[in-house]
Amino acid sequence: MMQADAYCRDLAIRHYENFSVASRLVPGPLRVDLMRFYAFCRTTDDCGDESPSREAALEHLRQWRAETEALFAGGEPAHPVLIALRETIAKRGLDAQPFLDLIAANVQDQTVSSYSTWPELQAYCMLSAAPVGRVVLKIFGLDGASARKLSDDVCIGLQLANHAQDVSRDAKIGRSYLLREDIEERGTRGAVQALVERARSLLASGETLEQMTRGALRLQLSLYRLGGLAICDRIEQIGFRTDVRRPSVSKATKVALVVRAAFALAHRNGKKAC
Repeated sequence: MMQADAYCRDLAIRHYENFSVASRLVPGPLRVDLMRFYAFCRTTDDCGDESPSREAALEHLRQWRAETEALFAGGEPAHPVLIALRETIAKRGLDAQPFLDLIAANVQDQTVSSYSTWPELQAYCMLSAAPVGRVVLKIFGLDGASARKLSDDVCIGLQLANHAQDVSRDAKIGRSYLLREDIEERGTRGAVQALVERARSLLASGETLEQMTRGALRLQLSLYRLGGLAICDRIEQIGFRTDVRRPSVSKATKVALVVRAAFALAHRNGKKAC
């Protein structure tokens, strides 16, 4: 188990830039469970994006799905991520569907390269983004339809911000998450702006969700929301021209977001104490 967790920790820290900062503010057992889940997400993405061909990607994802289904059926996993994740699944009572949805989203990435309308893209985001928030909520012990709906909004908003940020990068691999109807009506720059506007609107649900939580989960959710808004701000600062260059959020800004979220949490706790 120690080797499996070390493998997951390495994946989480290398591929999730905020993890090493935010994780210091999350209690140890929760931090381990998040690390294991992030490692699953990263491995799933790599099955699709790091494969040498579309056919190879689909085969890797098929095998990964079979291994994941076997894990939830009580089988003995061989992959280090699944070995580590087995304990979290049992401890937190996690369901298989969000994990299978994440795999399905990566399968869709191999077969669908663009989206015409918002309902089409939204359906994709319900597979690729919403499951992440739902698993995080479950790890922290929060459930319920209203919390899940708000979490879906935040996660989809964050993904839209990332899609708007990665227009030039996605184009290199033959993908686009800009809506074709927006491109036809407003051009590429206008389509990026439309995606950012939609992201901001969805991320606003985070404030309501945060009011339903406390402690480490409130901090974690605040960081998701503030991080998404920081990406939107950077995109706006370069005139929404992410087809030309990819903007990034500086390390100093990321640290500032953590401090801001932690200060807000302490302020709310202080008001309750009074």
